[in-house]
Amino acid sequence: MWSFRNWRRARVLKRRPLNDNDWQRALVRVPLTRGFNVDEFRRLRELVTLFLHEKSIEAAGGVMLDDAMRLVIAIQACVPILNLGLDCYSGWHAVIVYPQQFRPQHEYVDEADVVHVDDDWKMGESWEHGPVILSWEDVQNTGTGDGFNLVIHEFAHKLDMLDGSPNGAPPMHANMDIAAWSRVFTPAYADFCQRVDRGEDTEIDPYAAESPAEFFAVLSEAFFEIPHTVQRVNSQVYQQLVLYYRQDPISRLGANVSTPSRRAT
Repeated sequence: MWSFRNWRRARVLKRRPLNDNDWQRALVRVPLTRGFNVDEFRRLRELVTLFLHEKSIEAAGGVMLDDAMRLVIAIQACVPILNLGLDCYSGWHAVIVYPQQFRPQHEYVDEADVVHVDDDWKMGESWEHGPVILSWEDVQNTGTGDGFNLVIHEFAHKLDMLDGSPNGAPPMHANMDIAAWSRVFTPAYADFCQRVDRGEDTEIDPYAAESPAEFFAVLSEAFFEIPHTVQRVNSQVYQQLVLYYRQDPISRLGANVSTPSRRAT
């Protein structure tokens, strides 16, 4: 259907196409797109073009940010929404990139009305109705096909925030059931937390035990990076993620086996 937004986006795609050489060089740096077919690459390229037009990727803390770096970030941000659309990232406009980990020093009030200051070092952060913040060093150190992807992690939080504060359950599509999602994710999260508490060596990053929101974000990065591992650990979680993202990474990769490594700290 015609709309001003669709007309404007079609105009952007026609007048501001990505340079072919820049696109191909960026894809080499993003193994996340392995297995994409011709149509998926075409649609991803269109999404990335529009993302770069509608979002501002800004340098902070002295990082020397260039267009090639912006393109690498945009590709990874758009892979999860390949079949969801750019409107899933509506309501905010900026991605802020620091050279390394950063200390945001936020104040927040807990359930007991006690004020705390969050000054931990962070690789990334997503704000409700605000920017996504990334450490470029950690963008480079993740997204290599080993199960960890900082960009996908933070943008999964953005998807989770579409209906409010992140809680590990993004808004469901019409063909999905929030009750079915809860029946799968709630016991999966509880079991994972117990395994981490026991000191077990988990195939999924133990940071997922921090909260249901982090569980969803960590499982999202693993879903795209090491889908075979996610399916092996919990096939029901994998199927819910297939329904949500409307993608099946295993079908792209065939019978290849993925083996994760530990997240660098």
